[in-house]
Amino acid sequence: QGQLVESGGGLVQAGGSLILSCAASGLSFSNYAVGWFRRAPGKEREFVAAMSGSNIVKYYEDSVKGRFTISIDNAKNTVYLQMNSLNPEDTAVYYCAALDGAAQRMRVTKAADYWGPGTQVTVSS
Repeated sequence: QGQLVESGGGLVQAGGSLILSCAASGLSFSNYAVGWFRRAPGKEREFVAAMSGSNIVKYYEDSVKGRFTISIDNAKNTVYLQMNSLNPEDTAVYYCAALDGAAQRMRVTKAADYWGPGTQVTVSS
């Protein structure tokens, strides 16, 4: 049974940066689409970024394009989300996800076979 665990969340001032990590056990990211989602207080879960495990295709939600970067280190079986120029609207619980399918399907359907427990990101103004 695969498990995902996020780390790297915290409190940061507006304009700052954070790097989130997601480590997998029991599954190999190279065989999955991997992605990040977030849920802000009172809002539904929102797609943030996704990529194929082969590191070829990447998708981003419009509001994070140019600020966030998803990447994967298959040797470490870890996915990262580099977040720059953070603003208070980025405050949310961020979840890592893996899907046995295409990254495009993850983006469109918000579907995943595995989810991490989430890590809190708080951006102060």
